[in-house]
Amino acid sequence: MNLPTSPRINPSILAADFVNMQRDLARIATADFAHVDVMDNHFVPNLTFGPQMVERIQATSPIPLDVHLMISDPDRWAPGYAELGAASVTFHLEAAADPVTLARRLRDMGARAGVAIKPGTAGEALYDILDEFDQVLVMTVEPGFGGQGFMPETMPKLRALRDEARRRGSDVWLQVDGGISASTIEQAAQAGADTFVAGSAVYGADDIEAAVTRLRDLARAASLES
Repeated sequence: MNLPTSPRINPSILAADFVNMQRDLARIATADFAHVDVMDNHFVPNLTFGPQMVERIQATSPIPLDVHLMISDPDRWAPGYAELGAASVTFHLEAAADPVTLARRLRDMGARAGVAIKPGTAGEALYDILDEFDQVLVMTVEPGFGGQGFMPETMPKLRALRDEARRRGSDVWLQVDGGISASTIEQAAQAGADTFVAGSAVYGADDIEAAVTRLRDLARAASLES
């Protein structure tokens, strides 16, 4: 598994100003992806964006979209987000009826296929199918709401996934989402993450561009130590 030359920082627009979304998308132009949390008030107890809003975000974002589907029945709905042009579409293992078939369909449509697991889901559930995915998202909070505290108890699972990916020679990206900030990103990078979702740590900063740069630098330094 090749280590990334530069960690990826994907600001979560859940922390943006929805009334000024185009402005807030422009403010993260130096990041790698715009992370878009789609919630259906069924799989998780919150309701956010749907396809029409994601389509508008796709049309105005200066960087590619990393769509995270916290929804029921992704086998039906996930391909629609690939059709909209999202660069990456991640669905939850816990919600998918046939994750391998869905991942292959997303890839066939030109999107990176990602799979997410909740804090309570074992990483071993993905070992035999790692090659079917371009990205694994290890949730470091319970999905559903932004601004939650980082769960360090998820790090052994992330570390084990990194080791399994290396053993298999996989180039899968390992993403973390939840409570990622300047005080937690190093833990995640040392455990094997190379792609980091950060909401409040970016949009709550006085200088958003500087916040993105600092997070990237911290992750890079920590990954070199791991």
